[in-house]
Amino acid sequence: MIQKPLSQEYSAYYQPFIDLIEGDDLTQILENTHSATHKLIRNLPAKKQNHRYAEGKWTIKEVLLHLLDTERVFVYRALRFARQDKTDLPGFEQNDYVSAANASERSMESIAQELAAVRRSTILLFQNFNEQMMNSKGTANGLVMSVRAISLIIPGHELHHCNIIRERYL
Repeated sequence: MIQKPLSQEYSAYYQPFIDLIEGDDLTQILENTHSATHKLIRNLPAKKQNHRYAEGKWTIKEVLLHLLDTERVFVYRALRFARQDKTDLPGFEQNDYVSAANASERSMESIAQELAAVRRSTILLFQNFNEQMMNSKGTANGLVMSVRAISLIIPGHELHHCNIIRERYL
């Protein structure tokens, strides 16, 4: 079971993501979020996969690869913090990642498989963190965050983007 992190465990920037999370079973939260995302992308018409709802906005495939990149970066941070690494970790420029991802060249099936593999890895890592590890804190991009906060930011970030896909792309 996981309790919502205290406000001093993360930057206010992440509050909207954490606010989207319901429940206290982290594994179930991560599994349910992935399942909902998988259902969403499985039912996407092919013509929508590379659609931009406005000029300069990401395509749906780019959004999904952004979710993958972000989950990997945040899980890496969680691992480092849980292992008591006190190195101030750098941020990452999401737009640079998206533009270098070649999303339009990927099949939706390969993206879906990668999302499933990354999420499975994330779940296994968090399942093996004890309470002390979950409460560990570190600094990334100049901001203090706890492993516990990261564990909820990841699915909250995914919910946020899936809501945008439903509202603006479909």
